[in-house]
Amino acid sequence: MSSLLPKDRFHSTEANNDSCTECCILGLDPGLATLGFGAIRCRAFKSSSAVAANQVLMLDFGVIQTPKNTEIGDRLCTIYEDLNTLLNQVQPDLVSLEKLFFYRMGNTIAVAQARGVVMLVLAQHNVPILEFTPAQVKQALTGYGNADKYQVQEAVARELQLDAIPKPDDAADALAVALTAWFQN
Repeated sequence: MSSLLPKDRFHSTEANNDSCTECCILGLDPGLATLGFGAIRCRAFKSSSAVAANQVLMLDFGVIQTPKNTEIGDRLCTIYEDLNTLLNQVQPDLVSLEKLFFYRMGNTIAVAQARGVVMLVLAQHNVPILEFTPAQVKQALTGYGNADKYQVQEAVARELQLDAIPKPDDAADALAVALTAWFQN
């Protein structure tokens, strides 16, 4: 495991010279209208025969939505409250977050405000954070930093052994960010 992850947060078991390290990673795709989330449980097995194996299980995914015609302060409060509830339910060892991507100034400001609320909640829960650019996520999942959205979503379904691509897209993106944290470590 890389030193990026706080080792004291991981759960380890050892028996007969075999060991298992596991953690829960929550991926987040921040947005004001829709904040995607995806939780995975990751296990790394090492045995005395020097055989190692990794296992990744999808725990949950979905979105936190805020109504478009609602005051921005109320929308940010919804994100704050719902994310607090989610963190209490999932109890992640690590949160992986997509870095802010600038594409339209009006939308970027709203996303930045929502992202600020997300960072506040994570700090209050004292959860370690890893951040990745969209290109880093694409590279980690497909081997190509300019992969399209569908290629990334297919990789998510394949890695998590799902029968279908998770929907909505924001949730699939959040699972991709969570998997990137696992792959990078």
